[in-house]
Amino acid sequence: MAFDEMYQEIIRDHYKHPRNKKPLSHLKAVENPSCGDSVKVELEGDSQHIKTVFFDGSGCSISMCSASMMTDLLTGKTVEEAKAIVAQFLGVIRGEKPADSLDELGDLAALKGVIELPVRVKCATLAWHAVEQALQKA
Repeated sequence: MAFDEMYQEIIRDHYKHPRNKKPLSHLKAVENPSCGDSVKVELEGDSQHIKTVFFDGSGCSISMCSASMMTDLLTGKTVEEAKAIVAQFLGVIRGEKPADSLDELGDLAALKGVIELPVRVKCATLAWHAVEQALQKA
């Protein structure tokens, strides 16, 4: 299996079988008005540690799989570790850091192709902006 095919399979798996997705009707969504994607993020834990990250939302495969991958990666991290991971991911997707640094972030490496598709960057980063807001309150 070629790398591109493997990445497509990872994206498809997270989209069809999202991790840590549950209804979060009590939260306000972060939205992408240009395409209609919408994501809510909730952190369970305390001011130092994240027990679990949940998300709810609707949108394209990129926004939903990015949210799923994010919840998987940030669950069990300290708040400071999570903030560093968020900054790293956003820096890579914006082209400020080398794309290869996504290799350190597990399944997120599958989103390397988004860097070359500026119209999809907002999709890939939507849940990350939502979790960034939640981390500021933690």
